[in-house]
Amino acid sequence: MAAKVDSDSCVGCGACVDECPVSAILLNDEVASVDDSLCTECGACVDVCPTGAIIL
Repeated sequence: MAAKVDSDSCVGCGACVDECPVSAILLNDEVASVDDSLCTECGACVDVCPTGAIIL
């Protein structure tokens, strides 16, 4: 299962976008979204999210 973003907790900082090694995360309307087909479940985004908005 790919990473999921809690849109209520996401502050749109972009840390996850910069950290994702496969470019599976984009900011849409200042909220992160994960492309399930690209996500490799590495957890890099989870580790850098300052609000804990991303889970695997």
